[in-house]
Amino acid sequence: MVLLTGASSGIGKELSLQLAQKGAKLGLLARRQDILDSLVGQAEAIGSKAMALPVDVRDAAAVRAAADRVRLELGPVDVMIANAGIGTASHATQLKPEQVGDVININLIGAANSVAAVLPEMQTRDAGHLVAISSLSAYRGLPKSAAYCASKAGLSSFFESVRVDLRPTRIKVTIIHPGFIRTPLTAGREKKMPFLMEVDEACRKIIGAIESEKKSYAFPWQLASVVRAGMIMPNFMYDWIAAHSSFCE
Repeated sequence: MVLLTGASSGIGKELSLQLAQKGAKLGLLARRQDILDSLVGQAEAIGSKAMALPVDVRDAAAVRAAADRVRLELGPVDVMIANAGIGTASHATQLKPEQVGDVININLIGAANSVAAVLPEMQTRDAGHLVAISSLSAYRGLPKSAAYCASKAGLSSFFESVRVDLRPTRIKVTIIHPGFIRTPLTAGREKKMPFLMEVDEACRKIIGAIESEKKSYAFPWQLASVVRAGMIMPNFMYDWIAAHSSFCE
């Protein structure tokens, strides 16, 4: 059984449908009940068994209660995919602390709440798989993306620490670092985003990485190679290149 957060749109919605096609039982967690109900109907029409869990990932107790409910009705959580996320694009001079707080609370704290909701039972069974949908933006700061980059860098580091802690167990941890995916989050900026990938193709790659139990997976390879090069660039060179990029405009 797969518990998926942020299931109502974008990557989460497509992952739900592709996992349903593979016969997975699904606990679909997001804030919008109506969209979740529609998604459950689509998944069950494919032949899957699914449950709508209208919960805000920022509420740790509610996420735990949702996990308890789905375990009771669909069985143990085999895979938890922490996908819930939002983004903002604002220059540092227009920084609004409440917006930064929202991004970090959903993208990072929400993922931590999701891990806490499933890990004790995974430990008891000595089985399970924790998956983080991070981003290539976790590697270095991008213009007008301070909150988003910080949240994804924190997410990747959080799951890496969890992976190390769980090394003596049979619980797997996978960190996914996608590039630009055509979703509502990137709508209106497609022409400025290099190597933009369609969401169905991206989700096939994500599911493949999960099934292969990769510890970390970054794609598309072209953009991932550029980002990795950026990690070893001198700061003056990176700053100039990042400042002249257009994809955060």
